Amino acid sequence: MSSIVPDLEFLLVAVTSILAIMNPLSTTAIYSVLTEGATPESRKQVVVTAMKISLSVLLFFALTGQLIFRILGLTIPAFKIAGGVLLVLVAFGMLYPRKVEYAAAELENIAIVPLAFPLTCGAGTITTVILLASESGNIIQTVSVFVAIILAVAISYYAMTYSHFIFRYIGEEELKVIPKLMAVFVLAIAIQFVINGLAEALPQIVSEI
Repeated sequence: MSSIVPDLEFLLVAVTSILAIMNPLSTTAIYSVLTEGATPESRKQVVVTAMKISLSVLLFFALTGQLIFRILGLTIPAFKIAGGVLLVLVAFGMLYPRKVEYAAAELENIAIVPLAFPLTCGAGTITTVILLASESGNIIQTVSVFVAIILAVAISYYAMTYSHFIFRYIGEEELKVIPKLMAVFVLAIAIQFVINGLAEALPQIVSEI
């Protein structure tokens, strides 16, 4: 029994870590705002596409992340900065929306950016997955990382699918305020991504000067 405890603790840490970084509730709120003018069928397709991409990306990096970063010379700070820049653009789009309805191609783009990357499978989540995979001490803990990824993506999927229940008690006036408030939070998250990325990259930059 005592030998199972470390594996259960690792699973708990993996699930809570990925969920904390992924933040499904925040992503659901942004999804609701960005797809406000879409049909139910289109909204459903956005969720399915975003979660398929997110699940594939996270499982891929859990398996090969460290190897790919090493081969291509990529760094985690670079991913954080890139994700931050993308979120800045999304935040300004939410602050100054041009229209409330989206064409099919535009909804497909929303599924990719920002719902899949950088919100669900962004730099922070990818980093967490890679670190967890590298810290797994046995096959059970390695499997736990994949279980945690699937569980976190499933929670995000159902949160967005049933977002109309989550926000059904919000009044019309509140609905008008939500996009602006969310834009501020998204912008803050974006700036924090960039700050963290620059802070982590600074020692490398200084050492190369």
